Amino acid sequence: MKLFLRQSWAIDISTDTSPREHWTLHFLPHPVVARWVLFALTLLTAVASASATDPPSDFPDAPSAVLAKLSPSFLENTAMAPTFPSDTAPSDEPSSQHEARPSILRRAMLDQKAIYKAPFHRRNLKWDLLFLAVTGGLIAGDKHISGALSPDHASVSQHISDVGMYSMTASVAGLWLSSLKTEDAHARETGVLAAEAFANTAAVVGVTQLIGGRERPTEGNGSGRFWQNNTLGSSFPSAHSSFTWTMASVVAHEYPKPWVRWLVYGTATTVSVTRVTGLKHFPADVEVGGVFGYLIGQQIFSKHCVPGLSSNCHSAQKIAERK
Repeated sequence: MKLFLRQSWAIDISTDTSPREHWTLHFLPHPVVARWVLFALTLLTAVASASATDPPSDFPDAPSAVLAKLSPSFLENTAMAPTFPSDTAPSDEPSSQHEARPSILRRAMLDQKAIYKAPFHRRNLKWDLLFLAVTGGLIAGDKHISGALSPDHASVSQHISDVGMYSMTASVAGLWLSSLKTEDAHARETGVLAAEAFANTAAVVGVTQLIGGRERPTEGNGSGRFWQNNTLGSSFPSAHSSFTWTMASVVAHEYPKPWVRWLVYGTATTVSVTRVTGLKHFPADVEVGGVFGYLIGQQIFSKHCVPGLSSNCHSAQKIAERK
């Protein structure tokens, strides 16, 4: 039936030049994007679980357990006490660890709710109009810009964009892994929040790609028609751009040094540009993806950063409270 099965054209991966006709399910997920979503959710769960089970250094195990038993108000006055493994009897430890999982899911749900509500805040309306105007202008000129690009060096651009995104991911993962040995709370927070931002961005990008269903520059008649390819992995917005910008946003907010900002934002810009020159996306795709990624990274940092670790945290939380 037409709703679920349709004819489409794709570029042969082996040659990158010869088109071949095939049949595909209307909502069949793109394997590359699906693997990134699975990676993000797995990393988020692992990191969040680790952060929830690490005992704090402020309260030794035995005294905190004794205080919890002697004073019923101790748990009420200590916000993090319910997640301490030492605040429960040894026989209840497995159940207390199990109860920590819903809080992770609730935090993710609240983050998604805040992300979708943000554009409708009154203070953001003028920025919404500017964003829509720029995006509309780029969509109108997309086919002309991409049509003027030569496909001769498209594969080189594609490799550059892959290296840029993978390097950013490896750098963030390396910060978190190093914090396990050095016990650097700042590096640990950077890795955790970057993973959360990555997962939240993957959810938003996935929904937008399913709804937009835009053809890539090498698909159809090359004009980037919408609602033609409603699958994960469609052209609008660019996942590479979104993921790189969201990680860059978290790192730049955590370490607000000029050289760090130049490095991470320069990498994100390079990834965005090469997705266009590599004929994988239109300019509007990477613009929307970059804006989504940057703002989601900022949102996650503002909501969950710990004051004292980054000099940006205090001012960022004030902005988040006003929203």
